[in-house]
Amino acid sequence: MAILEPGAVTVLDICSAALKEAGVVGVGQSPLAEDLNDAWARLQFMLQEWERKRWLVYHLVNILVTSTGAYTYSVGPGGDYDTGVQSARPDKLESGFLRQLTQSQPNQIDYPLELLQSFEDFNRIALKKLVSFPTYIYYDPGWPLGTLHIYPVPQANIYGVNILIKEQLPNQFANQAVKFNLPYEYYSVMLYNLALRLRPKYGIGTYPGDMVPELAKNSLNVLRGANTAIAQLTMPADLNRPGIYNIFSDRSY
Repeated sequence: MAILEPGAVTVLDICSAALKEAGVVGVGQSPLAEDLNDAWARLQFMLQEWERKRWLVYHLVNILVTSTGAYTYSVGPGGDYDTGVQSARPDKLESGFLRQLTQSQPNQIDYPLELLQSFEDFNRIALKKLVSFPTYIYYDPGWPLGTLHIYPVPQANIYGVNILIKEQLPNQFANQAVKFNLPYEYYSVMLYNLALRLRPKYGIGTYPGDMVPELAKNSLNVLRGANTAIAQLTMPADLNRPGIYNIFSDRSY
């Protein structure tokens, strides 16, 4: 039975098991093709939602692109920052940094970039196309491609601009025979939470002694515990000592 082999678990395995856990089919019964298709769709919807929750994603990915002198860069499948085939553009950035590529070999220097959280913050910049040493980045999560703004605009071929995004969880499956390529702790989470999502369609509610909601909750907590990573707290320099202003970088340090 493939579901007992972690490396061989398929979409069909999870959907069939979830229909049984939900109480849609009984022991020894086989689900109808229509029921499997509905479970398949809801499994994709569920993973698409989880992709937006940092504590349910097991990994972060760095993507570095050499500056071209452009004012903006596209982010997403096939974009300047290519997130891969069958992926979706990230909803937001986790962080970013600037890497000096020239005259720094073999020890390339990275400079942190301050992430602007809203378009309103970016619009406060007066001279948006100023070409100089970059300090800020802003990500506009458009669809189907997002847009990365860098300020000031970096010169071509001198710098690499890195962004940190969440790893892409599977968001679509070509067929039910597709095997999962996820850490094994995701299997029980998908099973019990998909079972809960299937119940409303069949008018099945919870009942005294029902363990499925608790199992779904506990399995999600396992993911949260494994995936949550809290960055070290940092304080602005002005709060630690009187700020010293650098006229060349327009920063206090």
